[in-house]
Amino acid sequence: MTRRTPITTITSTAATSIVWFRQDLRLADNPALTAAAQVGSVLPVYILDDINSAEWAMGGASRWWLHHSLSALNESLGGRLVVLRGDPLLLLPELAKKTNAQAVFWNRCYEPWRIARDTRIKERLHADSITMHSHNGSLLWEPWQILKGDQTPYQMFTPYYRKGCLQASAPRTPLPVPPQLSLLESPGANTVGQSAIDALNLLPTIPWDRVMTDTWKIGEAAAHQRLHDFLEEGLAGYREGRNIPQRPNVSRLSPHLHYGEVSPNQVWAMAQRLGMEQRVEDDLDCFLSELGWREFSYYLLFHRPTLPRENLQRRFDRFPWRNDPQQLSAWQRGMTGYPLVDAGMRELWQTGYMHNRVRMVVGSFLVKNLLTHWHHGEDWFWDCLVDADLASNSASWQWIAGCGADAAPYFRVFNPVTQSEKFDPQGVYIRRYVPELAALPDKYLHDPSSAPSMVLSAAGVVLGKTYPRAIVDLKSSREEALLAFKSLQEML
Repeated sequence: MTRRTPITTITSTAATSIVWFRQDLRLADNPALTAAAQVGSVLPVYILDDINSAEWAMGGASRWWLHHSLSALNESLGGRLVVLRGDPLLLLPELAKKTNAQAVFWNRCYEPWRIARDTRIKERLHADSITMHSHNGSLLWEPWQILKGDQTPYQMFTPYYRKGCLQASAPRTPLPVPPQLSLLESPGANTVGQSAIDALNLLPTIPWDRVMTDTWKIGEAAAHQRLHDFLEEGLAGYREGRNIPQRPNVSRLSPHLHYGEVSPNQVWAMAQRLGMEQRVEDDLDCFLSELGWREFSYYLLFHRPTLPRENLQRRFDRFPWRNDPQQLSAWQRGMTGYPLVDAGMRELWQTGYMHNRVRMVVGSFLVKNLLTHWHHGEDWFWDCLVDADLASNSASWQWIAGCGADAAPYFRVFNPVTQSEKFDPQGVYIRRYVPELAALPDKYLHDPSSAPSMVLSAAGVVLGKTYPRAIVDLKSSREEALLAFKSLQEML
């Protein structure tokens, strides 16, 4: 848990620095904030930038989370967070001039559009004789730090992580909360605190977020509590238990990491300590490798900035994708007739999250059984996930589609029936999110179309009315997908 830091508010502009909060909405282990606090007074700023982000402006679920995360950060700053909307290229120099700030501190971001924007901002600040300091507050290893012997980037995860990352310098020790934080009096009352956050209009106008509000606790303190609870209750047995949706062996830290309410360094350090204390080395290694996969996603995005839209394996540019709006809509709404797929898509819509095993199943179903372009899945997840992260979302969709770096072989098609029989045998997960099937016996719950009419009737299930018929046949659609992939091979 983080402690509150002594905060003072001053009006002097002597040795003033702007700290631009981005994907680091925390006080502890915040290198930019720590460095600025050591120099003098700090003006903490958040800027909602829907201009430079273009098509990658945050989706609805992400905005909902951001509202609450900013509120928590503002509270930890004594209500002194400056909140703006617009182009930072214009706003930061103007704010620096207004407050006589001599420096701007930030932690680096790695999305291509942010890198391009930040480069322009650096040039503008330099032209205005304002010092800029950037730090690493979001990754364990910088993307340019881990290279093969020939100084080229890794293409496969295992050598990247095992030979590159784990043989490099260890992740740095997390920083404490700055022992003293002097905040500059804001230049405008209408830009400060909760009212300024409310003015961003990040919350939905209709209450579709009710279940999400009941599901999540948001902010730095909540992130640390979640990390602690997972390591105490879910790390032991993680290697196997992470595949079973109803077990507590998933961290659910991804949104906290994305918004920087907790840093990967803090997660790594605490996991190392508690994992060794519990003597669960195999589970610890597996969990840390998942942090490694997050790093690899950012690594791919940095070295291959076209990752969000272009197939890394260019032969997939010729893949014969279909365009069936009705099937796509059924998938989005969780009405495919396959209970595990539908449970996952409904969990996503209701909570802004989906269990990772189920993410693989619903992704495989979309791109392989429905032959729908992975862009459609990527876009839907971008709008619906509270942990929507450009690097992870893009890399994961390319992985499941078979067109990415170190991707799953295209011929690996996840069967949603056998997957639910294996990982949700008693149907706990399915019954939670597909309640219209709750009365079906376990034997038929995973594939209602296989149930005799008397069993369906006794359970109150009418296929095509109370629950949809399967929109595609698994066997024939799999065979069609493999033929489509084979056609790519024949074109080479």
